[in-house]
Amino acid sequence: MAINKNHEFEELNGIKCAIVEKNVLQERINFLKPLLEGNGYTVVVIPSPPPKVATTTDVVPAETIATFTIGVTNLMFNPINAIFGRLLRTNNGHIVTLAYWQQKETVSNDELPYYEN
Repeated sequence: MAINKNHEFEELNGIKCAIVEKNVLQERINFLKPLLEGNGYTVVVIPSPPPKVATTTDVVPAETIATFTIGVTNLMFNPINAIFGRLLRTNNGHIVTLAYWQQKETVSNDELPYYEN
């Protein structure tokens, strides 16, 4: 059981995993999976359950977009601790910053503190 919302666990494909992110699109998986695997984590991705829809017959649900849940098999992994603890590295050796993790920057500028950004 998670101590707080920031450190969640679930069973993904029968494997107990620490949850990295939920309800993400394929583009986000294409970014996170190589980043996490490059840091030595085993990544598990499963489709997210469909969103709950109101039972009224008047509303026709819009086209649903496929979303996924990303987890890693290392139960000690916590994305917040990994980013602010400077534990993750990009494929070219730079430390992963918050802006890089959120895909606001294409290059991790690890020399500039996050609070000055």
